[in-house]
Amino acid sequence: MRIEQLGAGEPSVAVVGAIHGDEPCGVTAIDRLLASDPPIERPVKLIVANERALAAEQRYCEEDLNRTFPGDPDGPTHESRLAAELTAELEGCTTLALHSTQSYEGPFAIVERAGSPSEELARQLSVDAIVETGPFDDGRLFQSVETLVEVEAGYQGSTVAADNATRIVREFLRATGVLADEPPLAPREHGVYALKDVVPKDDADEYEVFVSNFERVEAGDPFAAADGDTVVADEPFYPVLLSAYGYEDVFGYVAEKVDSSA
Repeated sequence: MRIEQLGAGEPSVAVVGAIHGDEPCGVTAIDRLLASDPPIERPVKLIVANERALAAEQRYCEEDLNRTFPGDPDGPTHESRLAAELTAELEGCTTLALHSTQSYEGPFAIVERAGSPSEELARQLSVDAIVETGPFDDGRLFQSVETLVEVEAGYQGSTVAADNATRIVREFLRATGVLADEPPLAPREHGVYALKDVVPKDDADEYEVFVSNFERVEAGDPFAAADGDTVVADEPFYPVLLSAYGYEDVFGYVAEKVDSSA
């Protein structure tokens, strides 16, 4: 784990990249911020989390770090020990964690629940949507950080994701009062989507997805396929993080749209 800091004093704000080693956009954003050396009003901690997985260009080494929190300092895997170390580093910090995805080109924010300080922060970011995890936060960084915004910045490995992450880091630091002489952005209108269920996928050699994330799927519509066998919606839903190969055992999530106002 690499830890950098801008500004003097004990930080209560943090930015984390590379929780997943095959999602380098957050590392690029952190390194760009360090290189720009902006004027700082209050200190911020910048963390590259899973350096070992990042060097290997793989999601994780032994188990998914973002399903392992709060971790165990004496745990049997690299990620369980790293989760405990990262939990300690982020204690008391309002945190932005940067990710990327195989399912959606634009950036969107993920918070644990609507109406929280995390959602208030997310509304000051230039994202396409806000997703509420609800019951789907087991083992995620939400278990270790009270005020956390995760952002999926775009497609894994893309220049667009790196550029989105770079912009969103600065917006987050404006919202938390870190960047001197840069006031927070006004809250924006965002659709808010609450996760309700997962979309399982059968064992197959080839998978397809026919719909776009955050666009309503009607009951009876085919939205995915496994080895050519179509999967049809039983009832209307909004797909979130739906992709052919993003997850091993599910296509993604079923969500309902719960809010579209600022």
